[in-house]
Amino acid sequence: MPEKITIVQVGGSIERALKGDYQIDVKAILTESWQQTLKSRLAINLGLLFSLVLGILVSFIASSYLGGIENVLADPQAGMLLNVVVTVAIWPFMAGVEMMGVQHAVGMKTDAKMTFAFLTRASWVVLCALLTSVLISVGFQLFIAPGIFLAVTLSLTVPLVIEKKMMPMKAIVLSIKALRFKFFPLLALYSLLLSSLIVLILPFILLLESSVAPLGIVIFLIGISFLAPLFYNVKGIIYREVFGISIAKSKDTGIDHNTGNSTSKDVDSGSNDTFSA
Repeated sequence: MPEKITIVQVGGSIERALKGDYQIDVKAILTESWQQTLKSRLAINLGLLFSLVLGILVSFIASSYLGGIENVLADPQAGMLLNVVVTVAIWPFMAGVEMMGVQHAVGMKTDAKMTFAFLTRASWVVLCALLTSVLISVGFQLFIAPGIFLAVTLSLTVPLVIEKKMMPMKAIVLSIKALRFKFFPLLALYSLLLSSLIVLILPFILLLESSVAPLGIVIFLIGISFLAPLFYNVKGIIYREVFGISIAKSKDTGIDHNTGNSTSKDVDSGSNDTFSA
C-alpha cells in the first residue's frame, strides 16, 4: 500500500486570485525577499550564470550563421530570429531559476542543480516565454502603457506552467486576469527593483572610462549578486500570495516556512504535481 502524504496549499489559490482576493504588501514582500536572499542567493546566481554563458554562446554561434553580429544589429528580422533562438535555448534553464524563488517562498532549500530540474516541461516553458515576449513587445510598439501592463501582469506565467502544470495560453490568460487587480502595487514593486538596477549600473558607467574602472566592475558584480536573487525571490513570494503553492508533506517532515491560509488533504505519495517537503 503506497505511503500517504499530505498536500498543503500555502498562500493564495487560483479561485481567490480570480476574484482579486489577495494582498500585495510592498514593504513586507521586499523585507521577506531580502531575508531569503541573504540566506539563499548562491543557487540562483549559479543558475543565472549558466543561463548567461549559454545565451552568449548561442548568440555567438547563431549570429555567425546570420551574417555576423553587425548584420544582426542592422537587420530587424535577423535580430528577431536571434532573439527566438536564444529564448528557446535558455528558458528551459531559466525556468529552474524562476522556481528557485517559488521554493524559497515556502522555506525550501535549493541548489544549482535545480536549473536542470524542469527540462521535461521545456517545450511548454519555451512556448510560454515566446508568447509572453511577443505580447509584451506588441504592447510596447502600440503604446508604452499596454506594454507596461502586460510586462507586469504576465510576470508569473512560467511558474504557472510548471507548478500548476498549465498550458501556456491558459497560464497567460489566468495571469492577466488575476494580477490586474493589484497592478499598481505590483508595478511599484517591479519599479523599485528596476530603479535599484539603474542605481547599480551608474557607478559602472561613470567609472568605465577612468583609471578605477575595475572598481566599478566589482561594485556592479557584488550588487547584482544580491539584486538578481532578490528579484526572483520577490516573484516567488508574489506567486505564493496570489496563486498559492502546493507542497507534498510526509508525516516525518515539516514545512520550514508557511504563510497565508493553508488547506491540506491526503494523497498517495506517487503524485508528482507538487513539491516535496
